Amino acid sequence: MTRIARTFRGILMLLVSAPLFAGAADRIIIGQAIDLSGPNAAIGRDYVAGIKTYFDAVNSKGGISGRRIQYIVRDDQGKPELSARLSTELIAAENVDFLLGSVGMNSTNAILNTQAFRRSNLVLFAPLATENLTDNTQVMMWRPQFQDEMRYLYSYFSKVGIKNVGLVMQDASSHEQSLQRISAEMQARDLNVVGIAHIGANGERSASEAARLAAAKPGLVLVFADSIAGGLFLKEFRTHASQTFVAGTSLTNLETLREIAGPKAVEWTVFSQVVPNPNTYSSGIQAEHIAMMRKYRDESVSALTLEGFAVAKALVHIIEKAKNYRSAIREFRANKNAEIDLGGLSIVNSEKMPHLSSYLDVALFRKGTRLVY
Repeated sequence: MTRIARTFRGILMLLVSAPLFAGAADRIIIGQAIDLSGPNAAIGRDYVAGIKTYFDAVNSKGGISGRRIQYIVRDDQGKPELSARLSTELIAAENVDFLLGSVGMNSTNAILNTQAFRRSNLVLFAPLATENLTDNTQVMMWRPQFQDEMRYLYSYFSKVGIKNVGLVMQDASSHEQSLQRISAEMQARDLNVVGIAHIGANGERSASEAARLAAAKPGLVLVFADSIAGGLFLKEFRTHASQTFVAGTSLTNLETLREIAGPKAVEWTVFSQVVPNPNTYSSGIQAEHIAMMRKYRDESVSALTLEGFAVAKALVHIIEKAKNYRSAIREFRANKNAEIDLGGLSIVNSEKMPHLSSYLDVALFRKGTRLVY
């Protein structure tokens, strides 16, 4: 059984076995509509696995101040309209106390714009989104944003003097918006865009676009695509350019990419990361994540499981410190410069940045597909 199959089996078990408790007074209900079977399913499943793992650990110790966590997950299949409907159901029918975010800007905006959500007192917590939604008080971003990751990657490759860059853009309205920001940033850094490859959500046009982009001879290729589409493109591109640097963002499931593109194709690919190496014990949260994943999940750790684990731990800490747990996120937001150490990874509620975590790193697949941070 492949890692993807094992993960999907675990998520299905999660969906059918979410624990029911005696009454609302004895539980804290946390809901989430997220992609578990669509284009970002690999990301969503790992993210949920990490979140569920931490909540299981908390419940094993009696919950939060005697209240056990009931975590309700719904599969939005990566469809914004379904994200909106399922989130409305979680609010209206399940009476959730907290709502965790989905994958991507389209689904995030769909949730934020529903009447049920706008009328609620909820704050959408930690969506896997790319924008800084600073004007919306009903969302709290956890991860560093798209621009932060791009600048980190630019700085990383500027050390080796690369000037000619190729782009791979998957068909999506959010990626078109990203293209404008990327172009402006590259112009400011005196970088040349020598070619842009446009591919479909299922990897359509990968072969022809890979050949065309390779002919432009970029020194670096930046990929803005889902794990599956990006993997299909990379597989084709490597038949033309075996040693060109290829880079992507943290919203790439690296194991899925390697399974689709093949071990040889992922050599010399680099990805920005918003959490430390999930496979080492260098900090408290890294060690805790590995131990709890082994105890509660039948699957491998990844950057996305660690991110979900950290997000869940952050939310639990915020709830524990609140005077009224239902308004915990708003209380935390009102406490400017509040900081929580999650075990070597800190979150800070700062007016200077619109997200809680500023952690950035890179992961590189070296020859032999050994992943190095």
